[in-house]
Amino acid sequence: MSQLLTVENLRIAFPSRKGPVEVVRGVSFSLGRERLGIVGESGSGKSQTGRAILGLTPVSGTATAERLEFDGINLRNASPRQWRKLRGARMSMVMQDPKFSLNPVMTVGRQLMEAVKLHGGKTEARDKSLAMLEAVQIRDPERVMAAYPHELSGGMGQRAMIAMMLITEPDLLIADEPTSALDVTVQIEVLRILDRLVTERGMGLVFISHDLRLVATFCDRVLVMYAGRVVEELDARHMDQASHPYTRGLLNCLPTISGDTRPLPVLARDDAWLE
Repeated sequence: MSQLLTVENLRIAFPSRKGPVEVVRGVSFSLGRERLGIVGESGSGKSQTGRAILGLTPVSGTATAERLEFDGINLRNASPRQWRKLRGARMSMVMQDPKFSLNPVMTVGRQLMEAVKLHGGKTEARDKSLAMLEAVQIRDPERVMAAYPHELSGGMGQRAMIAMMLITEPDLLIADEPTSALDVTVQIEVLRILDRLVTERGMGLVFISHDLRLVATFCDRVLVMYAGRVVEELDARHMDQASHPYTRGLLNCLPTISGDTRPLPVLARDDAWLE
């Protein structure tokens, strides 16, 4: 499988009163045209890893890597002009909270059409935007096109954000909790769209999630992150065969419908995981 994305020794640090604090520490992985899941607790560095790949690390932070390449392009030395050509057209990211990702003073339709127009599709911008809203199960796309983000529910805003990131059919999509605010039926439809783009168009997908069961059934491979490090990489189909105690602990904490588990399981931690 040809590699679409290569990350080697990615490190991200933010300043503090006691000096720089590393939130991502030596993360390395490669991605082909497949579905790669990244799981871990909040604060494990999943989202910051995704942002760094697109050059979106906040200005207060610093991101370094021995190697960071997308389809043969060295992203460490990418110029602003190169980033403008890559982001949106070939690389996109679905952010975790649409309320902070959508522009509050622009209608949803204008934001959708802007993405198409910026990448050479001016004539079909409106039709393509309506079609993509329908694809993410928005029943009245004309109304949503004319609405502002604050007029949408959380789930509908999430779907609009997903539509905006998929409308250009990128080669690489980083999806940060893309289905967290969606009900089960809409979640299935969104996953079908992502699956089609991966299997038919050859898109590479980095799927960041807390839902281990969803990742196990939808992704091809899984990276497990703890305290800024990748502690385990495994085939998603064999998630139940995980060997690292942290991964085992996460799996054991998953709720079950049957049975009465008492006391509730607590994840025991080992300082050695930080080394």
